[in-house]
Amino acid sequence: KTNEVKNMAYIFIHGLGQGPNSWNQVLSDINLKAKVLRPDLPSFLSHKECNYENLYEAFCAFCQPEAEKLDLCGISLGGILALHYAISHPERVNSLVLIGTQYVMPRKLLAIQNFMFRLMSEQKFEGIGFSKKDFIQLSRTMAKLDFHSELTNIICPTLVVCGEKDSANKKASTELAEKIPNAQLSIIEGCGHVVNQQAPGVLAEQLKVFWKA
Repeated sequence: KTNEVKNMAYIFIHGLGQGPNSWNQVLSDINLKAKVLRPDLPSFLSHKECNYENLYEAFCAFCQPEAEKLDLCGISLGGILALHYAISHPERVNSLVLIGTQYVMPRKLLAIQNFMFRLMSEQKFEGIGFSKKDFIQLSRTMAKLDFHSELTNIICPTLVVCGEKDSANKKASTELAEKIPNAQLSIIEGCGHVVNQQAPGVLAEQLKVFWKA
């Protein structure tokens, strides 16, 4: 059982445009008995250039002093960080949950997204940690990410979750569940991309079953 591992910690990693509080309802519903961490991703880059390489390096540094075994749960950008970490440090990851996560960045989609960001006012980005410039730069530096040849490095039990209406990520989620050894797929009905906020109760129930919490 995943919750019987000694010296472990759960790490919940939010998506771009979210913050640590986006997990509040999910965590309230699960009521985990182990150490729970919710990193604030923008704070990792407060004194560094905003790019994916620096963000991932800071995330690894955040994980390093923590428990011997980590249970990672990430959505969107948080899912990409969790996936990357599980590939690079398979011995440290006890379980992996990927929500609305890509494993080969859809470059056309990112280009369209960045075009939309450029048209938006600075005010639209207030209160979410990353500025308009940061959003654009981070998305641009993620365009070259491609983990398809490394998915078999992941050795832990994996749960891939996607909202039924999250058309941008459903195909990638299905493929992740097929390509990662020991992975299972869950499509949450009537839900869009931000599953942790749109269906926290349903997600919490699925995590309880997966983690045997």
